[in-house]
This record gives sequence, structure tokens and C-alpha cells, in this order.
Amino acid sequence: VIALFPAQRLTQVCAGEMRNSGQKRSTEASVELVRTVLQAGISGIVSAPRREKTGKILTEFLRFYEDQYGVALFNSMRHEIEGTGPPQAQLLWRKVPLDERIIFSGNLFQYQEDNKKWRNRFSLVPHNYGLVLYENKVAYERQVPPRAVINSAGYKILTSVDQYLELVSNSLPGTTSKSGTTPILKCPTQFPLILWHPSARHYYFCMMTEAEQDKWQAVLQDCVRHCNNGIPEDSKVEGPAFTDAIRMYRQSKELYGTWEMLCGNEVQILSNLVMEELGPELKAELAPRLKGKPQERQRQWIQISDAVYRMVYEQAKARFDAVLSKLQLARPAMEAVIRTDMDQIITSKEHLASKIRASILPKAEVCVRNHVQPYIPSILEALMVPTSQGFTEVRDVFFKEVTDMNLNVINEGGIDKLGEYMEKLSQLAYHPLKMQSCYEKMEPLRLDGLQQRFDVSSTSVFKQRAQIHMREQMDNAVYTFETLLHQELGKGPTKEELCKSIQRILERVLKKYDYDSSSVRKRFFREALLQITIPFLLKKLAPTCKSELSRFQELIFEDFARFILVENTYEEVVLQTVMKDILQAVKEAAVQRKHNLYRDSVVMHNSDPNLHLLAEGAPIDWGEEYGGGGDSGGDSSNPGVPEAATLSEKRRRAKQVVSVVQDEEAGLPFEAVPEPLSPASPDSITELRGLLAQDLRAESPPLANGAPVQESPQSMAAPEAAPPPASPPASPLQQLPPGKAVDLEPPKPSDQETGEQVSSPGGRPPIHTTTEDSTGVQTEF
Repeated sequence: VIALFPAQRLTQVCAGEMRNSGQKRSTEASVELVRTVLQAGISGIVSAPRREKTGKILTEFLRFYEDQYGVALFNSMRHEIEGTGPPQAQLLWRKVPLDERIIFSGNLFQYQEDNKKWRNRFSLVPHNYGLVLYENKVAYERQVPPRAVINSAGYKILTSVDQYLELVSNSLPGTTSKSGTTPILKCPTQFPLILWHPSARHYYFCMMTEAEQDKWQAVLQDCVRHCNNGIPEDSKVEGPAFTDAIRMYRQSKELYGTWEMLCGNEVQILSNLVMEELGPELKAELAPRLKGKPQERQRQWIQISDAVYRMVYEQAKARFDAVLSKLQLARPAMEAVIRTDMDQIITSKEHLASKIRASILPKAEVCVRNHVQPYIPSILEALMVPTSQGFTEVRDVFFKEVTDMNLNVINEGGIDKLGEYMEKLSQLAYHPLKMQSCYEKMEPLRLDGLQQRFDVSSTSVFKQRAQIHMREQMDNAVYTFETLLHQELGKGPTKEELCKSIQRILERVLKKYDYDSSSVRKRFFREALLQITIPFLLKKLAPTCKSELSRFQELIFEDFARFILVENTYEEVVLQTVMKDILQAVKEAAVQRKHNLYRDSVVMHNSDPNLHLLAEGAPIDWGEEYGGGGDSGGDSSNPGVPEAATLSEKRRRAKQVVSVVQDEEAGLPFEAVPEPLSPASPDSITELRGLLAQDLRAESPPLANGAPVQESPQSMAAPEAAPPPASPPASPLQQLPPGKAVDLEPPKPSDQETGEQVSSPGGRPPIHTTTEDSTGVQTEF
């Protein structure tokens, strides 16, 4: 059996740790896994027939991808020429939000599967949201390569062992453990965090307190949210072509509706697509062959599934990269044809659409009227309530943080303290704990009764996309406030003038936020409604309409066949039949005061051109420019550092935590250490408000609008107000919800399986992103 090539390849995959570590237990664990896999008969299952099936799935998908590439290229170039797009955004957009930053760091207990023991690990989350695990903090400081880099795309975060055991039991039927038997996992405390994936390996962590569990859950959920949203929005051709190809392929298999595993980078999504078909077959053949107690069989299945997933990943990556390279070589010639014949291609497509519309429009309108239109208000209401609450919470958190900063600056040194507070405020959108109250507003989202009707596998795709929008709008508001305040400081204001200026700028930014958040939410509602209803309509119309599409192929000129597809044009016609109902529903909802949406008649003209020019300057370094540079991790830097040490100091600060929360200084792992009282800390905000408000009334003039601190931020900006605009337009919303892999270069992580070594920020050692075949570190999915 070992002589078989598939078994050799499997041995290489499973035994990667043998080459990366000389420790006896790692070698024994790897050998045991190979033995388990071979005894289960996996070598025959992943041999030629299985590899052939994987290749067949990839070939079929990549044919769809090549077709969609030409369509996406044409659409992108047409959009660029015609210049259509969303309304001009009012808030500024920060280009590199987390350049050379570390989001969070601290200690975690991790379960080691090789020796079945719990070990303490120093863990950090860099700016790309990949969880990096070191042996300990000393190893990190000595630039020892990390033990693992975990890409959390596609994972679920579980906070109880019972939840985990239920998922594991469901993943391999017939292995439910009897009561009283030893479970697959024992946690030493009552506060676990488990990363579960349907195909890849699982990760087990443990905390000592509930507060630590909540903290790390917020951080890891941020990682999952970011990695699931990873196909870059600036990919105007490859991204849309890929997501459309995924949808078309699944529809060819009679799989409509949302897909929960559309997360990660392209190769990860493609691997998930293969495992969606290959997994059930493997499970059916393997389940009878696994031996031992239920928990042992469950453990064996997890290991085997992870090994197969990695093999599929390698095969998918090689095939996808080859096709993408071929298309990129052909792209210049395709662009030349499009530029030359743009008008003819548009005319040909409109002629095709008119013929398809005449054929299927009556059937589509009846289907919309009977099966979709009555449910649009219910779907929209279910989406709008939690989303509006979330964006209102973003507004409230921003208002609270700026108002508290204003009070603290006035009562604790004025401009000398401004740099310290502003540096913390600048990273507000990326503080997992401060943003948690905003994200939690989306958790009650339910489509009860509608989810099954419209074949929505999970509402998580909509929750995560709305949360991403919340983070973007918070950062835009903070950045706009920073930019305007920095301009105001050039006038050399006194302490009292600074107070009034901050309040005036806050009001101005809140009005801009109200307008932009309204536009973002309305776009989100429209796209979510389309994503729910269009697959349902296509499935309903398929029996009567899809068979007629082949006769329209002759209407497309051969020279334009790469840019016009009958299937895509048919979907656009179906979309148009329901779009007017969706637009009308969103328009009517905007009139309802409870949702805080602008009416479509309210237009904010670009009356603030100087604001856009301000954003073109170099990023503001508050810590260095004002107050000697308090850093974002809570440690004050030395104002007397000589100029020659500036670069070293910047590198040191790059290793600090963006948020106020820090775990790594604790004497013992998970020892509860109270945070230092910080004027910007949410833990101390209640007392500070009382103390500082008294001082403010006694020593300072009233704020610009005369409003007390406790006043609701809702009164700060009327919905009909039209503040001056200016900002580069926000990135367009892509299909919900692609994800992304681990890398260490901003702004988006790249494929962690490329084998490239990238230097980490601030002169840190490279966090290797190689497979098990490389020396140094075991890379994780």
C-alpha cells in the first residue's frame, strides 16, 4: 500500500511536522496519523479515481471561470467608460488603516493533539487578522519563527464543548458517544474557545476566566469576519468573474440560494467547492472502516478530512493559478477588442436581452407577483431592524469617544495630551471590544419562515457583511474627524477654542456619517434582497425557461461570444423584473423615521472640496506630532528619545497592541490584571464623566452647541441636513461574503500557501506562510 503514489503523497502531507521538528512526540504523532489513514483505506479512496474526480470538478468549474472572465472584463471596462456608480461619499476614506500595527496579543492555552496536553502559547493578531502562535513571548522577542499561522476563513467559533461535540457527531453519523464515556476533548476550565471547520483541522483553546473568554471571542470573531471577506473589492475583473463562476457552477448542479462556505481566498473557496461534493462520498466509504471507540473514530475522521482537504487545496491551487495566468496573458488582446467594438458589443447585448425579455418576461412577472413580491416587506423589515440598530450604535460609540476625549483634553493638559488620546481614537474601528456592542446588534437577525422558503442556508453572510460596513463607516468617521481637527490645530487654538472646535467638528462629521451610513445601508438592503430572491426566482423559472435559452445563442456574433453570454443576460432580465419592487420597498422604508434613512430626494452636493484635498497628505502621526507620542498599546514612549533612534522607536511601537487591552504583561497566563485607568478607557468612562463634567462646568465655557455630555447624539444632526461633502467614493459592495487568507502585507492578506517569506512589520522576523514541506513552521488553514 505504501508503494502507491497517493499513499506517498498522503504520507508527505501528514508527516510535514516530522521534517519541521526533531521532537520525538511530533514524529510519533505524524507516523500514527499516517498509520491511521492507511489502515482506514484512505490510500485507495484518494488514489487515481478520487484524484480524477477532483480534477473533473476543477475542470468543470474553471470552464465557467474562463467564460465569466470575459464578461467581467467587458462589464468593468463599460463601467469605467460610462462612469456610473454610487452617490458621492461625504466621509473620507483611510487608505491603509492598520499599517504596521498589531491588533491584539496575549496568552492562550492551546490543546496539543500530538501529546494530548494543554500548553501556553503567546498569540498575536497582526494587521491582516491571521492568528499567529508562538512557543512563548520570549520566542517572539528572539525572532523565533511561530509554531502556526491560522487562517480563520470558514471557521466557526464555539464557546462550549457541548456545541463542539454536537457538530462533530453530526459530521460523522453513527459515532455518537454514550453517556459516561470519555469525550473527544476535555477542557481544563469552563471557558473554552474552539475553532471548528467542516473540512479542515480544528483548534482548541482555553481561558482561565469568563472575561478572558469574552475578550478572545471578540478578537477571533473579528479575524473570522475579516478573513471571510477577503476577495479584494478593487479586483474589478477577477473577483466578479470568480463569484459568478461559483454561482453558475452550483446552479448547474441544481444548488441555488446562498452558500455558507463562500469564504476565504479563491483557492480556499474552490477547495470548499470540491469538498462539498467529495466529502459525502469519502464519509460514506470511510465511516464503516474506522475502528475503535466513537471518540477515536471521530478523531480519526477529523485528521483524515484535514489531510484530504490539504491535498485538494494543493491540486486546486495549481489548476487555478495555471488558468488565471493564461487569462491574464490573453487579457490585453481582449481589452483591445472591447475598446474597438464597445458600441457594437453593447448593441448586440441589448438586442439579445430584448429577445430574451420578450420570451420569459410574462412568466417571470407572474412568478414575482405570486412568490416574491408579498414577502419583500417582511425580508426587508427583518434586515433593517438589526442593521439600523447597529449603525446607530456605531454613531453613539463614536460620539461618546470623541466627547469623552474632548472633556479629558480640556481637564488634563489640553494639546499636550491630545496626541495620546487621538492615537487611541484613530484605531477605534479596529478595537474588537469597543466595536463589539455594534456588531452584537446584528446577532438577532432571523428570517424565520422566510429562510427555508428562499433557500437561505445561513444568515451569517448578511450579518458579517453588515458588520464589515459598520467597521468601514466608523473608520471613515474617525479619519474625517482626525483630518478636520488636524487642520484646525494649525490655527493654534487655546484650550477653550479647542473645546469648541472639537464639538463643532464632531457635529459636522456626524451629519456626514448620517448621510453615508444611510447610503451604505440602502445599498446593502438592495443587494441582500437580490441575493435572497434572485436564486429563488431562477430555480422557479428553470423548468420552463432554461430549456429555451439555447436558441438565443445564434443571436451573438462569434467575435463577441467571449463578452456576451446567454445565461448572464437571462439572469439580468430576471433581475430587472424584481428590481423595481425592491427599489420601491427600500424607498418606502426610507420614509419611516425609525430606520434613520435619508429620503432619496435628499442630495448632499459636493460643497466641501478642500476636505478631499486634505486627505491627500501624509498620514497623521498624533503620537509623534503632539504630546511626545503616547502609543496605542497603553505604554507611554520616552519623549527624550534621540533622533537616531526614531526608526527603532517606530518598530517598537509597531509591536504594540492597537487596542487598550493587553494580556502579555501578565505575570501568569490568564492572570486577571486590571487595566490602568485611562481617560479614554470604557471601563472608567462613567466615573470620569461625573468628575470631568463638574470641572468643565466650573472652569470651561459651554460646548459649541451648549449640549450637556449626556445628550443623545441623535440630536446632533437632523436627517434632512445637507453638510458639505467630499471624499473618494467608498469601495463598491461585492457579492456577500468572500474571505481571505493570511499574509503580512496590508491592506489585504494574500494566499498563505504560496511559500513566500514576507517580512513582518517593524522589523519582526518573517512569519512564514509555507506548507508543511518547508522548514520552519507548520502553516495552518
